[in-house]
Amino acid sequence: MDTLLLKNNIDDIRYAATLIRDGQVVGIPTETVYGLGADASNEEAVRMVFAAKGRPADNPLIVHLADFSDAVKYTSAIPELAHKLAERFCPGPLTMVMPKNERIPMVTSGGLDTVGIRVPSHPVMHSIIELSGCAVAAPSANTSGYPSPTSAEHVMRDMNGKIAAVVDGGQSEFGVESTVISFDGEDAVRILRPGAVTREMLLEVCGEVIIDPAILNEVGEGAKVASPGMKYKHYSPKADIIMVESSLADFAELVGDNYGDGVYALVFDGDEEGFPYRHLTYGADSSMQAHWLFQRLRELDDIGAEKVYVRAPSTDGVGLAVYNRLIRAAGFEVIRI
Repeated sequence: MDTLLLKNNIDDIRYAATLIRDGQVVGIPTETVYGLGADASNEEAVRMVFAAKGRPADNPLIVHLADFSDAVKYTSAIPELAHKLAERFCPGPLTMVMPKNERIPMVTSGGLDTVGIRVPSHPVMHSIIELSGCAVAAPSANTSGYPSPTSAEHVMRDMNGKIAAVVDGGQSEFGVESTVISFDGEDAVRILRPGAVTREMLLEVCGEVIIDPAILNEVGEGAKVASPGMKYKHYSPKADIIMVESSLADFAELVGDNYGDGVYALVFDGDEEGFPYRHLTYGADSSMQAHWLFQRLRELDDIGAEKVYVRAPSTDGVGLAVYNRLIRAAGFEVIRI
């Protein structure tokens, strides 16, 4: 059965909400990337999400709520700092990991006693949560390991025939998944996955912000992780991705030394002038690089790229999120010149 492509109107949004309430899986737009939405408390529906993605069962799902006040229904404890962060960042691209209660099945939490809670700001996603009456578990709506989808077209390409419907809510605003944090004491948080809510922004509310080592380093195969995106190779197109930390001149020389059929480069906006090799650009600054990264990685597959050298972004601000996605797409293969 083909997947329905629904429009961004009230009738189709109501229908999408009904599908989720009835235990189906729906591709939903959010401000970060598109998600595969299912009733977080319905074990069968959640298993359908894992099956559609081909996602490892120990990779936890984030639970999306219409309002942070609903978190009390699904958690066993909410730190005071979580309330302060919610006042500043909810709704928005911030996920907070807290102890779960029995309303969140173990299949949803990836076998953990914690759950990531987020209040999305995208109006379509928000309406679907409210109209369904469900907490919505929603990982990115892509085949597991492939670049996350930032348009309904991407979701249809990956999920047609695997899920009930996709709601077209336009291009995702941020282009990378939410920032995921856990709590380290009364006034400290740990970033488990970087996103559009940056370390600098969190420091406006928290006394200390710790960057988890797993953000930039590979996690062992048997390790348990509290956040999606920490453990497995992610965000990777079919092409072999190689990150390069260097000047533009050194980068161009490296590409030239390894140039041949199927070799492409991914460079910053402004780098392309005089750059003599096949390439795409992905933004002049970190925010634009976050917005365009997954789109460009998918386009590289579309044009038949086999090996792609990528100019590494800055790790400042949201650049840390872009770097994190790229280093995983590259399987931690980084050339530093």
